[in-house]
Amino acid sequence: MMKKNPPRYLHLAPADELPVLEALDHFKAVLVVDVDVLETVRWDISRWLVESGCKYAMVWGKDAEQWQESIDDAHLEATNYEDVDEADLVITTSHEDDDLSEVFWFAQHRASHPAHELHDTLIVHIADAPRREEIEDQFHDA
Repeated sequence: MMKKNPPRYLHLAPADELPVLEALDHFKAVLVVDVDVLETVRWDISRWLVESGCKYAMVWGKDAEQWQESIDDAHLEATNYEDVDEADLVITTSHEDDDLSEVFWFAQHRASHPAHELHDTLIVHIADAPRREEIEDQFHDA
């Protein structure tokens, strides 16, 4: 049985400074996007995720496809647009037509990386106000 750590919840308001992600290495991220953000902010968050070691990003909510593209582009930028081996892959999916519970289920049961065991899941909630308990409960019930 694969060891899974409980998900970490991080609330980001669009104007927040991006924190340093301590003790996370090769992790899955579920972006729950509840608000519109400026393209520059989307880029900053995408680059921050890639630089922080995100290896699998699932995006749900507003502009999910644009978020997925931004993360893909941030990864390309970080690797100088060169072909990378499996270990350096960043996998992205967007889930604009799914319920959040389906994305959480996918994150727990299907999202895997060819080169890394991804034990940690970071839920990045991009919203004006946090909903930690509600979102963590939804994750656990998925």
